Amino acid sequence: MTKVPTVLFVCVHNAGRSQMAAGFLRALASGRVDVRSAGSEPAASLNPVAVAAMAEVGIDISGSAPAILTVDAVRESDVVITMGCGDACPVFPGKRYEDWVLDDPAGQSIEVVRGIRDDIRMRVVALLDELGASTVREVREF
Repeated sequence: MTKVPTVLFVCVHNAGRSQMAAGFLRALASGRVDVRSAGSEPAASLNPVAVAAMAEVGIDISGSAPAILTVDAVRESDVVITMGCGDACPVFPGKRYEDWVLDDPAGQSIEVVRGIRDDIRMRVVALLDELGASTVREVREF
């Protein structure tokens, strides 16, 4: 059996961008990728506008909670995708690292967050292709 790749999404508060990315990857990979998310300075709760934007496309992230980034989470991941967290993420040789430059949805309107969400979806679809984990669930068009 082939090992399922592990992807870790990291942003500062783990309340918006990384949670939306994790939601998309979970929905689209349907178990073909182990998905994690964390923050260097986790917020107390998810960004409600990010939750609403994801609900519009049929993905419920409301049950997720911001989590602290740990060295073990990075060590155990095959791919680490950062989103504006600077040097907070430890670097291990042999890991694949990407930095996705995305606006922070904190304090933004639903219209702005929809654009961020759509950008994240395109990046997640491309990541799935690169990992060889085809999209198995169709998410409603935006």
